[in-house]
Order: sequence, then structure tokens, then C-alpha cells
Amino acid sequence: MLEKKGPLKRILVATTLYPNANQHRHGIFVETRLRHLLKSGEVEAQVVAPVPWFPFKIASMEHYSIYTDIPKYEQRNGIEVFHPRYLVVPKIGMLLTPFFLAMSLFFCARKIRKNGFKFELLDGHYFYPDGVATAIVAKILKVPYLITARGTDINLISSYKIPGKLIRWAAMGAAGNITVSAALKEKLTNLGIAPDNVHVLRNGVDTELFVKHDTQTVRKQMNLAGSILISVGNLVEPKGHALVVQALKKLPDCSLLIVGSGEQRSELMQAAEELGVSDRIQHIEEVSQPELAKIYSAGDLLILASSREGWPNVLLESMACGTPVVATRVGGTPEIVKAPEAGCLIDERSTDAIVLAVKAMLESAPQPDATRRYAEKFSWQQTIHGLTDLLNKILVRPTSNTVKLQ
Repeated sequence: MLEKKGPLKRILVATTLYPNANQHRHGIFVETRLRHLLKSGEVEAQVVAPVPWFPFKIASMEHYSIYTDIPKYEQRNGIEVFHPRYLVVPKIGMLLTPFFLAMSLFFCARKIRKNGFKFELLDGHYFYPDGVATAIVAKILKVPYLITARGTDINLISSYKIPGKLIRWAAMGAAGNITVSAALKEKLTNLGIAPDNVHVLRNGVDTELFVKHDTQTVRKQMNLAGSILISVGNLVEPKGHALVVQALKKLPDCSLLIVGSGEQRSELMQAAEELGVSDRIQHIEEVSQPELAKIYSAGDLLILASSREGWPNVLLESMACGTPVVATRVGGTPEIVKAPEAGCLIDERSTDAIVLAVKAMLESAPQPDATRRYAEKFSWQQTIHGLTDLLNKILVRPTSNTVKLQ
């Protein structure tokens, strides 16, 4: 007896956090989850990933100018992705953006529906402004919606008066709320959201993509020697790159690879010059995931000195490449780093705490194979199983859609 499945569930992913032709790692975790979900064979999906409207390139406004070249439509890994524009107003944009974003999302979603993709559910990522905009559009189009909380949206933005109220409104109306860590679930339920409508579905790690490369070969290619520390993430204060740069002053036998881009770049490089450690630092802009796997493989340790986190994917990526981690005990990090072979957590977010942890880890580092095996426990399988179960509960199919074949 062979059971035949009914029609695939059609979902429309709605988020500003999605990779595009100019930003290959932007929101890569959203794309990765979707790709694994599509592999389940139970859904088909398209993506609306709006980008800020900006009329032309201006050298002094590089942060916004990058959006001018992003195509309005592209295909990534066989998935159709639309990039409509939405208005961002400086200074007061935080309060208005959900509504401008909702307008952009609505007109694009309506066009997608008219063109034949009859989606049954909106899948929003990041609660503010994306999740609020998703909720608005879903209510207009009369379809259920999911929202996934990913970190700063709940850890920080929910504490602001008006955004906090809008986040709570969106969450209370959702068919399901997803958090990538138990710590985020606790914060969301503290806003008054029913615990049974908040589902912890953590990010996994792609253990086929993030693999251990030969350390010496990579180091030779990158002209590296000695003990190598790595700090990966957007160059913004909450990621703590500055603390790692300061720690390097007290770690004379170590060099540092900083991977990422952002507003803090000049400040970090100036600090390195003043501390006299610039000759031991390499800064690498945004790279592809295969290249990132090589960088992880070159390191002795990854350091994540964040002040807040949801579920930091870089920790598992590094471990999958055999490189243990030192991370601040914030957000979901204690749910990831739970064994000596993974690395260690520091309770104090300070230069001295980083220095002590690095020295201890370098003296008794776990074997790369043990670190790799630890990361392999965090596959995507359990997460996707939980997500498909949730979709099945929301999008109930008539029993007549399932037939049995002899």
C-alpha cells in the first residue's frame, strides 16, 4: 500500500532578511530554512523580500546606495524571489516602516496571487517591522500567518512602547509564532503571548557545506601563522568586535581574522592602530559560505562577544568546521555551547574575560573531530519536522485529498 500525498501547501515568505544579488549572506538563515523545508516535498514557496527604495547611488550614503542595483526579481537556488521597494523615512522611520513595508508587500503579494501562485499562508521572519507588516497584509488578504522571532526584534525592539504594542498585536493574531531559541520564547511569552502558540524551532547547521578543510593548507593560502582567532558578524557594536580587538593586545601570540561589513569598520581599524595590533589583524568583507568554511577551518577559536543574540548561527558553523568557540552567555548561546568540545561561555562581557577564556581554550583545546561531531547533533531535520507539523495543523486538508494506491 502506498499513500499518496495531497496537493503541496503553498506559502509566501515575507521578509526583508533574505539574500540577494548584492548581499549574498544577508538573512542567509531564512533562505537556508526555506531550502530545507522545500526538500521535505510538502510545500512550494515564493519569496517577497522588499528592499528600501533609494533613487540613485551616493558615495556618502553607501549603506542605502547598495539597494539601487538589487533586481526586482531573481531566482536563487530555484526559488522565485521578488524585491519590491518600500519607503524608509530617516529618524522617524522606525514607527512608519511597518506600514510602508506592508504596502509594498501587499501589492506584490496580490500580483503574485493574480499570476497564479495561490498561496495559503504568509511566513514572516523578524517581528519588527517585517512581522507586523506580514500580519497587516495577511489580515487584508484573509490568510493565516506565521512569524519567526530571530533576536533583536524581541530582545530589544519589543521594549520600545509603540513597536512593542505592534509586536504583541501581530503575535496574538498569528496562527503560530516561532522562536529560534528557548530564551526568545520566554521573552515572547513575557509579552503576554500564550506559550502554546510559541514554538521553539532552532536553526540547524548545514554539515555538508560547513566542513573541515586542511588547516595548514588554508593558513598557507591566507599567509597565517601562530594562534588564529576569528570574529564573524556585522561590524556593529552589539557583536563585540571591538572587545576582541582590545583583547588582542593581551594575546601577543595570536592573530585575528574579522569577517563582516558594517558601520564600525573604520572605528575598529583605528582602534587596532592605536593599540599597536593592526599588523596582526586581517579584515575580510562579506564572503560566500564555502569561503567562510575555509576561514573557520583556519582558526583555533571563534570568538563571539555579543551583547545580545537570538540563535547565533556562526557558532554552529564554526563547530561544524572543527573550530571551537568562546561566546558570551547571552540569548540562545547557552543552548548551543553545552559541552567542553563545543567551547566555553563567558559570563562577563569584557576584554579580560575574553583573554582568560582564550588562553584556557588554547591550552586545552578539544580535538577538531570531537567539535565536529558535536555540531552534527544540530541538523535541520528536527526543525523541519516541527515546521511541517505546524503547517499541517494550520492548513488542514480535506480527507478526500489522500487516497491509497495498491
